[in-house]
Parts: sequence; structure tokens; C-alpha cells
Amino acid sequence: MPREYGGVSMKIALAQINPTVGDLRGNAALITRCLEQAKAAGAGLAVFPELALTGYPPRDLLCRKDFLDAAEIVLQSMILPACRGVAAVVGAPARGDDGVLYNAALLVEDDAIRARGCKSLLPEYDVFDEARYFKPARSRKVTPWRGIGLGLTICEDIWNDKDSWSRARYEVDPVQELVAGGAELIINISASPYHLGKYAVRAAMLGSLARKHRRGILYVNQVGANDDLVFDGSSLALDASGAVVARAASFREDLVLVDTDVLAGGHEPGLAAAGVEGPEDAGWLRSALVLGIRDYLRKIGFSSAVVGLSGGIDSAVTCALAVEALGPGRVLGVAMPSRYSSPGSLADARDLAQNLGIEYREVPIESMFTAFLGALDSSRQPQQDLAEENIQARIRGSILMFISNREGHLVLTTGNKSELAVGYCTLYGDMCGGLAVLSDVSKTGVYQLARHINQSGEIIPRSSIDKAPSAELRPGQRDSDSLPPYDLLDEVLQAYIEEGRGPGEIVAAGCSPSMAWEIAKKVDRAEYKRMQAPPGLRVTTKAFGPGRRMPVARGWHDSQ
Repeated sequence: MPREYGGVSMKIALAQINPTVGDLRGNAALITRCLEQAKAAGAGLAVFPELALTGYPPRDLLCRKDFLDAAEIVLQSMILPACRGVAAVVGAPARGDDGVLYNAALLVEDDAIRARGCKSLLPEYDVFDEARYFKPARSRKVTPWRGIGLGLTICEDIWNDKDSWSRARYEVDPVQELVAGGAELIINISASPYHLGKYAVRAAMLGSLARKHRRGILYVNQVGANDDLVFDGSSLALDASGAVVARAASFREDLVLVDTDVLAGGHEPGLAAAGVEGPEDAGWLRSALVLGIRDYLRKIGFSSAVVGLSGGIDSAVTCALAVEALGPGRVLGVAMPSRYSSPGSLADARDLAQNLGIEYREVPIESMFTAFLGALDSSRQPQQDLAEENIQARIRGSILMFISNREGHLVLTTGNKSELAVGYCTLYGDMCGGLAVLSDVSKTGVYQLARHINQSGEIIPRSSIDKAPSAELRPGQRDSDSLPPYDLLDEVLQAYIEEGRGPGEIVAAGCSPSMAWEIAKKVDRAEYKRMQAPPGLRVTTKAFGPGRRMPVARGWHDSQ
């Protein structure tokens, strides 16, 4: 028979919430509602994500004294009173007696903070910059509560097990220290951003950690999207053998109850697989992007979006994702044909809009294009050069921004990561907008998304998927005129950008020298464009944005 923690069997609630950064009262209301649900379900303890009170990442809001003061007031006035009859572990910033700020897990019960565990390992890589705001915990101590020794940890604290990684990032292993100090149950509150493959890595690491220390683990992750980061939730409870005994939903809020006797081991056969979903494929990517769109608009105050429809696959996938996120009544599709637009592309744009059930408009740009040529080109004859191609894209960007300003829709840009990487995009044109939905999705990934969207019936017109990609800015134009085939391009870009491999290494792996060096040159030269791009949704291990900070003006180039 499994033993009982503290001699008493108890229910613990994994409270997976979607906070908004800086919305202190709104986040506290989410917490108090979950506490009421947990109490009604008979839970003795509810566990919330990292920095649940402020939302993650609060970034430079943490530099403002008035914000920290307000967080303390909300904690005292809203959250502490709600912890009557049920205790909680809540993530919040906490100031020490010396004024130092910590990223803390607060154990709250009966109107009081009973204990505080502070984050020991502060990540300073990729999108993380925590040492800018917090100091690490000076020591790690077990928290006694109702006869159970709790090991309170926060996100990165569990990611430094030397047996799980080829090398440890930090000298300290908080979990090992807590277990050595008598911790019986490890609690980890997290705000762990999602990228494709993250759930599998995380679950394997947690399972290994539980087996190694023979301890149950409660892992509670934030869900939702804040700016460029998408959080999948997928909170887990693992028993002392490393088996998953409970799992919260992915990409939505959830409240899951776990019995402490199950955490000690001895659960019923088959329970370990409960809630496990399929492999992290295009379905996970789709869910992450839909959540990212929905939350970005909601949290910045927009309720609808406008998408420029070219008849191509990128705009079709962007529009379909927007409809899934917002509903067809909140998405406007606008086709803006020029003299170079093919009848088939215009038909594809119309068919997509009809399939999605959205409002659709056509705004031809021929007269505007002609006016620009008349005003700027003394020969008054089309030269079909880059300037003329780009002015068409910029006319379209201006039209979409006009509609946005007048009608209140947020413009969603449609460019993919492959194009953005090599600069196959136009500043103030197709890069013009409020959110770059596909900026971290390769062109091959866009095709995978399109097929996934169409798996239950044709939403994206088949011809949008099958035809050769083209910007249609000059007669007979094809992307292949300027770029290698996308399957080859994307392999090189993944190695160069996400894996950090230089052109020489890429050539050694089998790529032609001319292709490797030319692609590196294009990526380097396009840095100034990406610096001015709208925020995009991060879904890979290395997205353009805060997690990749390349200087624009520099003397070192991989292509030199």
C-alpha cells in the first residue's frame, strides 16, 4: 500500500491559469476563483504558476517601485483572504528586508504567508533575462507543512540535473539539496515557454528526476501567450517512480486534482498514460499559434483582425489561424490585386474567404501604382525593378493600415520565417502590421500547417497549396527565381539560425558551398529589416526577436 504524506491523504489542485502581464487585480481574481473551485473540490492545497500574480514575463515593470507596491497590496487584500480553508503556493515577486527582489513561491494559508521559497537559478539565455531583475536565493530550505516536507522550486530550478543533460548550466542543484534536506514532495511552479518538442523534453526530464530522487513531483506551468511567448501549460503530476499520474490540458486553462497517496506510488495500472496526447506535430504548432493570436489581441485591447489575402499559402494559413482564434465574424480578408496578379490567385483568395465565412473585400491597387509611377519615374514606363516591386507591397501595407486605423482591426502580417530570414520581404510593405503570426514558422512548416487545417475538409484551396510560390510583383515571377527550393533552404536555415552552425559546418554536413555561404550572406544582410519587424510568435528553439540579439551594424559576418 502507498504511504500517505504526513499521515493524511490529501487532494492537491494544479491550478493552471492564463495571467496577463501587469494585470494585478485581474490575475488575483483568476487565482481566487481557482481557490474557490479547489476548496469546493476538497483540495487542501492549490499550486499556481511562476509569477502568477504579475504574469510572466513582467520585464521592466519589475523596475518600478509603484508596480511592486501595487503587487504587494493586491497580494494582501485579495489573495491572502482567499486562502481560508485552502492553502496555496503562489508565484509572486517578493522583496527581502534589504530591499532585494526575489522571484518567490509563497505558501499562503489562513490570511498569512507561512513560508517563502525563492528561485535559485536565474536563466540568462535565449528569451530569459532574470538576473536583470532578481537576486538568486541564498539557500534552499525544506518547507514543513501539515507534516509534509515540501521542496519549493521555481521553473529553472529543476532544469539542472546533471544526469539529464550533457552539461549542467549551474553549480547549484536545488532539487538535490532539497531532497538531501528532507523534502518529501517537490513542487515546481513554472512559466516555461513552448516550442515544438518542448513537452516531450520536459516530461522526460521530470520523469527522470522523480525516479532518481524517488520523490513525487508537482509541476504547474503557466498557460497562455504574453507578447512573443506562448505557454502551453501541460502541467504534470508524477509519482515517485516517474510515472505521470495526472496531466492538465495543453494550451488552455485547467484545474486538476491529485491525491497525495498516488504521488507516493502504487497507482492503478494504466493511470500513468492518462491525458497523454499524440506526438508534437503540426497540431501542436497550430494550437500554439491560435492561442498566441487570441491572447495577443485580447491582451492589447483588439477584438478583430485584418489579413491581406494574396491567394498564396502564407496568407491563407494566417487567415485560417486567425479565424480559429477569433471567429469568422472578427476577421476581415482583403485582396489587393495589381496588373501582375493572376486570375487564379484572386479566385483562391475569394474561395478561402468563402470557405472560412469571413467578410471579404477587393481593393485593386492599379490606379495607385500608376500614380506612384507617374510621380516618381520620369520615363513613365514600367522598369519592373526592385523599386517597383516594393512600392506595390507598400501600397498594400498602407491600405491595410488605413483599414486598421478606420475600423479598429489589428493587421496580421503573413510572412514566414524562411522569407524573413533571407530578407525576402518588404519593409513598410508586407512586413507592415501588429503581429507576425508565421515569423517563426518555416515555409515547409507552413505547408504542414495547411495540410493539417485541411485534414477534415478543404478550407485552404488546393491550388494555393499546389502552385509554385510567387510574390506576383512582376510578370512570371517565382520565389525560386531568387531563392533555393524551400526544402533545401529551410534545412540550411535551421542549421544556421536554430542550431547556431556556421557555413563551414553546414558545408561539411553536405550542403554545397555556394548555397551555404549565399544563404548566410542573405541572413546577415537582412538583420536591419528584422530589427523593424512586428513581434512574432515564438514556436522554435530560436526565433527572431528577444531571444536572438544580433547587432545590425557589425564587422563580423559569417559570409565574409
